[in-house]
Parts: sequence; C-alpha cells; structure tokens
Amino acid sequence: MKRTFLLAAVMLFALISTQAQSLDKVLDNYYKANGMDKMADVKTFNVKAKVIMMGMEIPMEIKVKKPNKFRVDVEMMGQKTTSAFNGENGWMVNPMMGAGVQELEGDQLKQAMNQADMEGALYNYKEKGSNIELLGKVDVDGTEAYKLKLTDKDGAVQSYYINADDYMVSKVETTAEAMGQSIDIVTKMVEYKDVQGIKMAHKIEIEMPMGKQSLVMDEIKIDEPLDDALFEKPAN
Repeated sequence: MKRTFLLAAVMLFALISTQAQSLDKVLDNYYKANGMDKMADVKTFNVKAKVIMMGMEIPMEIKVKKPNKFRVDVEMMGQKTTSAFNGENGWMVNPMMGAGVQELEGDQLKQAMNQADMEGALYNYKEKGSNIELLGKVDVDGTEAYKLKLTDKDGAVQSYYINADDYMVSKVETTAEAMGQSIDIVTKMVEYKDVQGIKMAHKIEIEMPMGKQSLVMDEIKIDEPLDDALFEKPAN
C-alpha cells in the first residue's frame, strides 16, 4: 500500500513538473517572439489611435510611462475626457458626467492600473502576485492556440490565448463590472507590427454584450519625453 501511494505521488509530481515546464516554455517563447527583452528598456509609449463604434471614429491618445503611469484622452462630441493613473492614485475628468475631477475607484481604478503595466500581465506574473495555468491547446478562429488561465492577486481571472505558430496573443477573455453588473468581454488582437523590435497589435477588437468596437493604432512613438505632470490630478 505504501508503495502504491509512493508511486501515485511520484506520478503526480511528474505531471505537475511537466505542466510547469510546458508553461515556462510557452511563456519563454511568447517573451522572445514579442521582443520583451527590448520592452524592458522602454521608458514611454505615446500612442495616437481611434475607436470605431456605431459608425463613428473617436480620436484617442494614450500615454504610458514607467513606472506605472497611464493617461488616456478621448475627444468626443467636441469635448475631451481624460482618465489617468500616476502610480498611486487614479482620476478622471468627464464633462459629460459633470464638472470637476473625479477619483477612480473599484474596477475603474484597477483597469487604469492594469493599463499602466507596460509589459502586460503575463510578464513577471509571479512578482505581481498572479498565478498562471496552462489549460492545453484550443482552436481560435481556425488557428491552434495555447489557453492560459491567469488569476491575479485579487482573484480575478483572465483567459489568454497564445498562437502556437507565432506566439502572439490572439484573444483575451475577461469579466468586468459595468452599470452594476458583471459582463463578459472578449478582446482580439490583430494586425501585429514591429515597432523598434517589439511586436504590437495595431488593431484591437472588443466584443461586449452592448456591442462591438475596434481600437486602431495610427501612430506609436517609443521613448518620447513625457512630463510626470501629465499623470497628476489637476486642481478642481
């Protein structure tokens, strides 16, 4: 009986070790294919983009600066909405929701913090308090992909799909809070292009119960000087 338990324990350890090695290999290939070694040296991103939804094109500018600073400006109906995170606190100015500066809280704050993570959730995930499981291979729009389940330090779960051929992330599934209820969001990354040795999706398609929208990157500038004041909350 003891020998049976020992054999079972050895087999279980071997299975776990194999899965860990497979996950490490997938992530290592993902890091290499995406130019994460070069990303580590990047200090800023300045992106000009547009959101396409309901027949409209909405201009947007995204600024990211290490460590953990993020800002997005959106022009809509002649007014500018700004959301930002300065590494500690998040804020928003939205004229359509009233005057003044509003503090970001809850899910909005977490989204801003995630956007400020330039390398993304899969890079240095252990240091960020996250756990990743490799769930095998699946078909994503006719392409074989590895499915990874990421659970962050708060218990939130995201599913990442990494193409088995080129190791680009093709899809992310997540759940977010909107209007007091949980909604499922599917994000598809397409049109990858090389930007100074880093692979970056130049089109992101977002599917939600409320409808679909696309984010198209028109221009991506790397290491353009960005003043820290851009991310600080303005006075009311």
